[in-house]
Parts: sequence; C-alpha cells; structure tokens
Amino acid sequence: MEQDDACTAFLGLEIVAEGPLAQVAPVALAKGALVFDDRTGRVVDLDPRDWVAPPPPRRGRPKLGVVAREVTLLKRHWDWLGSQPGGASATIRRLVEAARADEGGAAERRDACWRAMNALAGDLPGFEEASRALYAGDLAGFAARVEDWPEGIRGYVRRMAGVGA
Repeated sequence: MEQDDACTAFLGLEIVAEGPLAQVAPVALAKGALVFDDRTGRVVDLDPRDWVAPPPPRRGRPKLGVVAREVTLLKRHWDWLGSQPGGASATIRRLVEAARADEGGAAERRDACWRAMNALAGDLPGFEEASRALYAGDLAGFAARVEDWPEGIRGYVRRMAGVGA
C-alpha cells in the first residue's frame, strides 16, 4: 500500500483516523488501532520501524513501474492518440484506467466492503443478512440491515458499498 492511499483506522468499534496512510499510521500505531485499506478492505500490516520519521524526498523522476511493449494500431488511431494531451502513452494509460474502473469497479468495491465488514462486524447482529444483500446488489436492503450497527462501522461499510450514509 502506498503512503498516499486512503485508509481508515478503527479502535474497537470507532474510527480514530482516516486519510492517507502517512497520516493514519502514526495515530494507529500510537493507539493500537486496526487499519484498513479503503480500496481493498484488507487490514494494513504496519511495521512501527517504517513510521519513525518521514522518508526524505526523492530527487529526479519517480519510478512508475512502466513496462514498454509494442502496440499495433491503425494510422488514424495513432493520429488521434498523438493529438491528445500528454501524447499517446498518457492517453492510453487514462483509457485503460477508465475501462478498469468501469468493468470491475462494482465487484471490487463489493468484495472490499465484505472483507472490511467481516473483520469489523462479523459478530454483529444481521451480518449474514447484510452480506447476502450486498452480494445480491440490494443496496437499500444492505443499508437497512446495517442500520443498528455502531455508527463508525455502519458509515464505513456503507461508504465502501457505495451507499449514502
């Protein structure tokens, strides 16, 4: 998990910190809180040695993990890509990210919500019914089944599921 990724820290049933990992980690470590990656719903394993002091800023170009491969397109496609802001590579990256968000966004969001919900509320009344509603795509039913849960957990899982709090 990158330091600027959004996360939420829980101490028991209450949220004690939310925001970028770089902000949340020191608070969570000081309080002994459990930290969740908001994108995946997974618990973030914090090593206290990593949060003693902020890392010094790097100089030069950041390492992006770019992989060069060949792409074969028609001339009109290359012409269009070349006319876009940032050029062909930047445009292709934007198109791929938009397509990934469209195709798997709902399923990934649902799975992330369930992971966090299972860890935080697996013993709460209505957990199984809420899980069934979540996976059935019944967001109104899901919201109704988590209504009696503690405020911090209820708001968090609703937000992760894409339901207004």
